[in-house]
Amino acid sequence: MYSIITLLIISLLVLLPHHLEAISSCNESCRTLNDCEGQLICIKGKCDDDPDIGTKICDGGGGSGGGSCKSSGTLICKGKSFLKFKCSPPITSSTPAKLTNNDFSEGGDGGAPSQCDERFHSNTERVVALSTGWYNDGSRCGKIIKITAKNGRSTTAKVVDQCDSQNGCDAEHAGQPPCKNDIVDGSNAVWSALGLDTDLGVVDVTWSMASNDDVYALKHYT
Repeated sequence: MYSIITLLIISLLVLLPHHLEAISSCNESCRTLNDCEGQLICIKGKCDDDPDIGTKICDGGGGSGGGSCKSSGTLICKGKSFLKFKCSPPITSSTPAKLTNNDFSEGGDGGAPSQCDERFHSNTERVVALSTGWYNDGSRCGKIIKITAKNGRSTTAKVVDQCDSQNGCDAEHAGQPPCKNDIVDGSNAVWSALGLDTDLGVVDVTWSMASNDDVYALKHYT
């Protein structure tokens, strides 16, 4: 009897460290999908970005490589100089961003149709454009994101376009300069769902990739 109890205690001591280390961060060791924190996934024994939902937490976001996002140059537009970016800040479960307003309908602010589907979208649709880094060469097209305002209200929206952080001041971009690299450009419906006045122009928000429950709610209750 004593030997059985001893073996049980030893087994628990062996397993305990692994349980305490169950939530791992970028590049830390893992064994199962549940070993990694947040939106990370276990790939080849290490926690890494989940390619299925397009997270860019471990490599700095938007293909920038590393944790920094440096300007890729400048563009002169209407006599002013604007920084250009290929990257955006890392995506987390609560990514700080600037919410701007865009008319995705024909003849609206964007000029050309949305890049993801080559379509125009009504102002009643909850759709957004993301800065170039977050757009990530279109990998987030059709994905659902969750946006939260400082007033506590949240909403979901579909990614349909890029808020170009590299180019601008031409007909394709309706004469507008390059976007900053931390922009979520939302339709009127997004602003309305958040209880925000579009006359504010720019508002601080946070965003993340939507959960399965958020996606279900968007499909079945809107």
